[in-house]
Amino acid sequence: MRRLIWALGTFAAVALLLTLGASLYMINYALARDSRPDEEALAHVLEQAPQVAPWVDSLRHAGALHDTTITGPNGLRLHALWARAQHPTARTAVIVHGYKVQALGMMHIGYLYHHDLGFNILLPDLSAHGHSQGSYIGMGWNERHEVLRWVDVASHLFGDSTRVVLHGISMGAATVMNTAGEKCPERVRCVVEDCGYTSAWDEFASEARNRFGLPPFPVLYASSALTRVMLGWSFGQAAPVEQVKRTKLPIFFIHGDNDDFVPFWMVHPLYEAAAADKQLWVTPGCAHAQSYYHYPKEYTSRVANWTHRHM
Repeated sequence: MRRLIWALGTFAAVALLLTLGASLYMINYALARDSRPDEEALAHVLEQAPQVAPWVDSLRHAGALHDTTITGPNGLRLHALWARAQHPTARTAVIVHGYKVQALGMMHIGYLYHHDLGFNILLPDLSAHGHSQGSYIGMGWNERHEVLRWVDVASHLFGDSTRVVLHGISMGAATVMNTAGEKCPERVRCVVEDCGYTSAWDEFASEARNRFGLPPFPVLYASSALTRVMLGWSFGQAAPVEQVKRTKLPIFFIHGDNDDFVPFWMVHPLYEAAAADKQLWVTPGCAHAQSYYHYPKEYTSRVANWTHRHM
């Protein structure tokens, strides 16, 4: 009997250590800082949207693309790019990048708002991305407070009368939905979310299953618990699907029906949960974060109509 108890105890201890090790590996694999260099991020955009290149060159030549930094809610130094519209306007787009990307990786959306629609633009590097400090990614949960700070910065840069649309892609979309669920300043008028996930839990469960063939138990549960201890939030807590229930901001949902990174099915519970004015555009044949690249004119037209309606 003692041998059996010893064997079971040894097995439990080994299983616990293996789960702990796998969980720490997952946290570092999924959440540790690892964003691409500046020019690589921009080159990726220009390769898929070459029409953006002359606009970027003109901004740089004119010295019209500026840097700014702030101290974020967590005490980290945070960085953003910004450009004033060619003609005075009260309309501003705060444009939020995705997972392990950075501000320069959103220059195609900057082009849409600044070149095509005549908006002021502000493109933050979220913490642990680009030129912002930070070691771990918050999957759009902690970063919602950063976006609120950047909205305040927009009013300082472009005037107190500025009206803001929050536009995010992938994790950036999750970030702006999470932000919308908080108490936003009146100047924030609407949201555009492109291929955001329902929750960090759902996203990680999908990736664990598709990439590694793993079920949620036990590693995902342990990783979420460790993330709460180490970083102050859990995978289930980071849930845009809950945040959109709370907001009164209008939300435009965009998602490619061939997206398997943030699975297409996620857009439906997000859309259904949203309590305010909403609109859904499913982009045929589009993989993850490819909707603008496949349909640049229609994407621009739909965003223009949405922002004109609410701003």
